Amino acid sequence: MTELVPVFDGHNDTLLKLEIAARLGRPLTFAEPNPTLDIDLPSARKGGFVGGFFAMFTPSHLDRFDAAFDPDDPSNFDQIDQPAALNFTLAMFARMRRLARELPEDLAICEHAQDVRSAIGRNRIAVVPHIEGAECIDTDLNALEMLHAAGLRSLGLVWSRSNAFGHGAPMEAQPQLDPGKGLTDAGFDLVRECDRLGILVDLSHLTEAGFWDVASATNKPLIATHSNAHAVSPSARNLTDRQLSAVAESGGVVGLNFHVGFLRADCKQDRNTPIEQMVRHLDHMVGILGEGGVALGSDFDGCLLPCEIGGVAGLTNLVAGMRDAGFGDALIAKICHKNWLAAIDKGVPTPAA
Repeated sequence: MTELVPVFDGHNDTLLKLEIAARLGRPLTFAEPNPTLDIDLPSARKGGFVGGFFAMFTPSHLDRFDAAFDPDDPSNFDQIDQPAALNFTLAMFARMRRLARELPEDLAICEHAQDVRSAIGRNRIAVVPHIEGAECIDTDLNALEMLHAAGLRSLGLVWSRSNAFGHGAPMEAQPQLDPGKGLTDAGFDLVRECDRLGILVDLSHLTEAGFWDVASATNKPLIATHSNAHAVSPSARNLTDRQLSAVAESGGVVGLNFHVGFLRADCKQDRNTPIEQMVRHLDHMVGILGEGGVALGSDFDGCLLPCEIGGVAGLTNLVAGMRDAGFGDALIAKICHKNWLAAIDKGVPTPAA
């Protein structure tokens, strides 16, 4: 039997799915096999999943959890007020901490790369707290200070909607990318404060104009936790070759998003999307970013996955697809975990002893 390749993943929405299910009175069990979740503990073990950035995202409407998310419904992209977003975010932080307390031999909340390495060495899944969309943060940045103290180490400035800090890219095909609007003055302040605190700034979901604003404001490597190559799939959520080159010049990392609409050349929501299409993105990105700039950012529990992946246990199929395409063991290890750990080392300095 082939030895599992450890995978540290750039993005999942498992905490959100757990929180929503609990609020609906239908709690999900993470510790046991659960077909409702893309990531549960037994499946994670089968797939070689050793940790990742666990996202906390606030939906636009907190009274619609029973309804399936419809990307064609513009109300699902409505702005949300800061107090409501902060309250929901704190609930997910609490859920994350309770889950780690309930499963101390299986989960570890990590703030630095050395914590991640230590957790993996002890056979614990490393959970790095991430917020997707900064709606929960006030423009005085008081909430940022407290969330950092609670363990926040990665922040996506926007989801695919506007907020006080910037504007999100739409989830649609755009062969000619619309640059959109960039960061607000508060957004520039937020980027600078994240740099000071040691919080990674995630470029995924930003407009192209916002991407270049962050690039001009930060002195840290550019990071996109779950984005793909626009040249392979012309979704507005994907990065152009020029953007990928800027990430490469900064020494940054881009994580491959598994969502079928961001993988396919036709951008269709079709689960019959072969793993070869995922490998096409990886190959294209390696060609621009180099072997040290490409990683995985699955979007488990937040996207429509290819049938051949299915869930976290299907990571072994992606690894096999990389091998079939001629990726060597050293490159696969970089893509699967080493590049994310290097990015955390650069962007989230370990405190002096």
